[in-house]
Amino acid sequence: MRRGTWGTSAVGAVALVSLLSACSPSAPVPRATGGEHAASSAPAPTAVAGVPVRRATPPAIADPDPTPIRLDIPSIDASLPIRPVGVQRDGSMEIPRDPAVAGWYRYGPAPGAAEGSAVLAAHVDSRVLGIGPLARLREMGPGQRIRVRDDAGHATTFTIASVEYIPRATLPVDTLFARAGKPTLVIITCGGSFDEATRSYSDNVVAVAHPEG
Repeated sequence: MRRGTWGTSAVGAVALVSLLSACSPSAPVPRATGGEHAASSAPAPTAVAGVPVRRATPPAIADPDPTPIRLDIPSIDASLPIRPVGVQRDGSMEIPRDPAVAGWYRYGPAPGAAEGSAVLAAHVDSRVLGIGPLARLREMGPGQRIRVRDDAGHATTFTIASVEYIPRATLPVDTLFARAGKPTLVIITCGGSFDEATRSYSDNVVAVAHPEG
């Protein structure tokens, strides 16, 4: 299990809570129904890879970059469509039900933005839909490449700086969702041991990458 050092950067005035509170293959998860600039009105699921980031709907950043549409990670044979997601009523980041689809936190920077952290997250698996492509995220190491394509036809290549297992209770959420600072891509899924009683994983697998050049 690798550990890393995180910098400090404020996401905003709204309080943050723990990240990826659960990531369970135990039950189907209803698809989110939130609007483009509002938190989802759907009830919060009880066994889902939610990424709680804010207690209230955050404002979208001004002049957003083109929307990311596909994540490609050749070294682990992973290719996922990307869907913009928002915030559920419980303050957690929406996660697509299908582990083969990644969610992009649309209230923050887009991959390839000039500054700040772009966050992508996906389920590691699903009882109904099986194991997702990011189940192999933990196999990646520094120097390996990730490519994100957007709806304007542009592709940005990132180089992995670190891949870590981090206990859910100790994730540096303010840094992961930073809107300022060095341009960064953060990819999150679940990992570690699975607790049958709570139907959740103990850790998050967090890959941090920076644009080439």
